[in-house]
Amino acid sequence: MRRENFADLILQKIKDQKDTIKQQYHTSKNKIGYFWIDDLLPNDLALEINENFPSKDEMVLKKSLKEDKYIAVQMNQYHPILEEIIYAFQDERIVSLIAEICDIKQPIPDSSLYAGGLSMMGNKQFLQPHLDNSHDAKRELWRVLNLLYYVTPDWREEYGGNLEIWQNGLKNEQITIFSKFNRLAVMATHNESLHSVSPIKYEGFRKCVSNYYFSKEPLRETDSFHVTSFRGRPEQKVLDQVLQVDNALRMGVRKVFKKGVVENPHVYKKEKE
Repeated sequence: MRRENFADLILQKIKDQKDTIKQQYHTSKNKIGYFWIDDLLPNDLALEINENFPSKDEMVLKKSLKEDKYIAVQMNQYHPILEEIIYAFQDERIVSLIAEICDIKQPIPDSSLYAGGLSMMGNKQFLQPHLDNSHDAKRELWRVLNLLYYVTPDWREEYGGNLEIWQNGLKNEQITIFSKFNRLAVMATHNESLHSVSPIKYEGFRKCVSNYYFSKEPLRETDSFHVTSFRGRPEQKVLDQVLQVDNALRMGVRKVFKKGVVENPHVYKKEKE
C-alpha cells in the first residue's frame, strides 16, 4: 500500500462521517476541540501496520519525571508501510478536509515529523499532563492539531494508554478518549490544550502513529509562545511544583535562545536528493 492508497481510504471515511465529527468537534471547541473516527482503515491494513511496528530495541526511550515512552521518527529505518501511513495523513485532500471541519486557516502538515512519528508505551509507562510546544522547530508556525492513530489490536480501556483531555484544568475531571484499535483521535492544540496519556497497566504495548498540523496563525488570538509544559497529576502535588519550576526555567532559556540551545533530535532527517 502506498500513501495515496491509504489516503483514499482515510478520506472516504472522513467524508462518510463528516457531519458527526464536525458536530463533535464544534461541541467541544470552546474548551479543547476534539473528535475521533473508529474503524478508520480495513482491519487487515490496521493489523499490518501494527505487525510491522519496530520493537522497543529499535526505538528511542524517552524517560523522565515527565514521560516514559518509546518513539521513532527516522522512518527510512523501518518497514515502508509505516512511512506510508504517516504521510497519508499529510495528503493535501485530508489536510484540507480536516481543516474545514475544524475551521482552521491555511493548515500545513509537518513533513519533518517534529515530535510526531511513531510512539509505543508498555507497562507502567506514561505521559504527564502537558501543553505541546506551541510552535514548529523553527518557531515560524503555530501547532494547531494533533492526530493520533491507534493500531494495537484487542486493546482494552482498562489497560491504560488512553488520551486524557483536561478541558477544565487539573482540578476537574478529565475526558478520556480510549486508544481503541483502528481509531483516529484528533485534538486541537492551543494554550489551554492540557492533555496526557494514562499509565499503562498491562504487559503489552500500545502503539500509535502521530502527526501534527501547523498554521501561520494560532487557533486563538490569546495564544502565546510556550515550550512543552508538563504538570503533575492532581494527586502529585510535589511533582507538580517541580515540573512548574522546570517549565519556567526552560521558558527563560528560550527567551534568550529563541530556537533553543541544542537542536531537537525528534525530527525525520531525510537523505538529500
